[in-house]
Amino acid sequence: MGKENEVRIDKWMWATRIFKTRTIAAEACKKGRVSVGGAPAKPSRTIKTGDIIEVRKPPVTYSFKVLALAENRMGAKLVPGYLENVTPPEQLEILELSRISGFVNRTKGMGRPTKRDSRELKKFTEQVYIDDDFDFDFDFDSEE
Repeated sequence: MGKENEVRIDKWMWATRIFKTRTIAAEACKKGRVSVGGAPAKPSRTIKTGDIIEVRKPPVTYSFKVLALAENRMGAKLVPGYLENVTPPEQLEILELSRISGFVNRTKGMGRPTKRDSRELKKFTEQVYIDDDFDFDFDFDSEE
């Protein structure tokens, strides 16, 4: 648990595993992707328990309520004691939609398609013709 009543926002977001590194947390603040109570937050901004932190990780804006302060990174099992995910349902819907759409949303150069993606793509691009599907009056085999 934090010793003081306030902790730097970049430190807290790293400690509670919202970001992998403190540098990434600080960068997100500098790019205006983190806000406290609707106001953009600098990496040095101090937070206290009860604050609502909004983190924009496109396409979704997550909202977290600060339950306790921490300066040291913790194991994933301890995180629920320090933050509460109060992200609105409509934001989580966006996440679900982007997950369902799969490879369509993959940005160019972001790795190979998965096996499943490849199968779906092949099924989509492969056209199957069955003789009964043609609606022509003439016979292809006859030489007229």
